[in-house]
Amino acid sequence: MYKSIALLKSKPGLSREDFVAYYENNHVPLFRRLLPGICGYRRNFIDPEGAFINAGAAARDFDVITEIWFPDRAAYDAAMARHARPEVAIAIAADEENFLDRSKTRMFVVDE
Repeated sequence: MYKSIALLKSKPGLSREDFVAYYENNHVPLFRRLLPGICGYRRNFIDPEGAFINAGAAARDFDVITEIWFPDRAAYDAAMARHARPEVAIAIAADEENFLDRSKTRMFVVDE
């Protein structure tokens, strides 16, 4: 398995409920349709009431930790190549503008 993690921030002014609903009901189906080959896709929405930040630590600048699994590195590379196609990149970016502050997006590939 090959895994990527994204830290994503809600668009300013969007309620947590609307953020979660849009992500789950609109973006997830679009993303899965445009990037076949994903074998796992989990969203971990931050509960602001249960979170804490140690004194001196940077403020949290994300609202969801997204995990995406691929069967292997080749499947990940194929998905990223497809994501780079203009029609796919434009469709994903346009949809993200509806619910994300894209300037805060960070994505990592990790060993699990």
